[in-house]
Amino acid sequence: MSPAVRLPERLLRELGRTEGGDEALALLVRDQHTRRLVLLRALLDAAAAAPAAVCPPRLLDRLHRDWALLEAAERADRTAVRTVLLYPLAGPWAQRCLHGLTAGEPVPELRADLDHFSALAAAAAIRAGLPFTGRLTAHDGLLVLPALGALRTRPGPPVPVDAALAGGWLTLRQEYAEPVIVRTRDGGARSDDPRWLPVFTLPPLRPGAAPVPLDDLDPYRTAGSGLERHGLSAVTSLDDSERKAWARSWSGVEPLLRVGGPHRLAEAAALLHCVVPLSAPPGSPPTGEGAAHCSGTRREAFGAVLSSQPATAAFFASTLVHELQHTKLAALAALTPLHHEDAAARHFAPWRSDPRPFDGLFQGAYSHLALADYWQRFALGAQRLAHRDLAWAEHARCREQVGAVLPVLAGSGALTSEGRVVVNEMIAVYHRLGDSPPPAGQRARAAAYVRTARVIWRQRNGT
Repeated sequence: MSPAVRLPERLLRELGRTEGGDEALALLVRDQHTRRLVLLRALLDAAAAAPAAVCPPRLLDRLHRDWALLEAAERADRTAVRTVLLYPLAGPWAQRCLHGLTAGEPVPELRADLDHFSALAAAAAIRAGLPFTGRLTAHDGLLVLPALGALRTRPGPPVPVDAALAGGWLTLRQEYAEPVIVRTRDGGARSDDPRWLPVFTLPPLRPGAAPVPLDDLDPYRTAGSGLERHGLSAVTSLDDSERKAWARSWSGVEPLLRVGGPHRLAEAAALLHCVVPLSAPPGSPPTGEGAAHCSGTRREAFGAVLSSQPATAAFFASTLVHELQHTKLAALAALTPLHHEDAAARHFAPWRSDPRPFDGLFQGAYSHLALADYWQRFALGAQRLAHRDLAWAEHARCREQVGAVLPVLAGSGALTSEGRVVVNEMIAVYHRLGDSPPPAGQRARAAAYVRTARVIWRQRNGT
């Protein structure tokens, strides 16, 4: 990938404050998009270099046809095609393909992964409005066209599906079944046929932004993510009532992001391109309205947030604030290294029960600092006592957690000069938050929470 980039210090300082204006965000996005395109090209090169036992000539020929379709679609509508190629969930797929092609021996899932390249190219042509015909392959009873939708096929072995786009209509034919006709307009794909499952989208966060897919179809949305290892629940497929519940929560997110400052809405509009719904974590009541919640991001899926359904719009907004800091800091670290610490898991983090590596500590402190800022702004503007009390409690807990780990970050001798700027700005924000303290009782409870977490952590981890 590209070498480290020297960022202007003013942009580093913005990002260190967990903010970042249009210029800083555009820089991170542009770098991540460049990396994705390089990865896709590396995939094609790896296929050409792979032994015939890994990528037989017929598969390589098909990959070249798919690539040619992508190039033709890009000539027709570059923006539309980039929407598909840069879709967050195409990242895990591309990484998995590259691994399969360079493993040196056959990988069982590689065939299905390479079949998905045809679906990706078809989705790009559909977005670009480029007429085409081709044969696609459904796996596990589903043919997914990324960010558009999926065709339900018969279960069992892979099913060939002939696809043809003409005049804004997509025809999908499989043997022994009536064709499915899908209308493709304005970046969407709709059909009256129940075998077609469109990707549900949430409205844009602000005028001019794109709708945000709530993607419960893409087969790569959690592939290789190790959900359980990171305390996340499994992916889920949504029914109509569940989609409506997500939409209701989403409708209140925009004004609540604004509560955290204009930068919170700006970063969500710039960075969020997909939400992957997770099932409710253990401990959630059947109604799904309890406080139990889990969320996460994936570095290889830039722009995606994985989340169980938040209980309220306020928690939905805070989830985005939290997770998009991980997105932002990971993109910054890819652009320019922030430290040279090793990956040994040995540090206490009040938000986790297990030891964390330095990088995980850095990531957690950064995201919790943004949350402390968000909840403080929420508390200072809240009209209702219950809302104010909740916000102060969340703020106090997050700030106390950050305060417990900032000395470790600041004391590291392995920070780069860029990392030092970021940490110094984090420290400045931490102290600035102390200018408007929460009620004394909230502070005391937060301090007790962190002390107890440290005692339990030491007992559990033997240190």
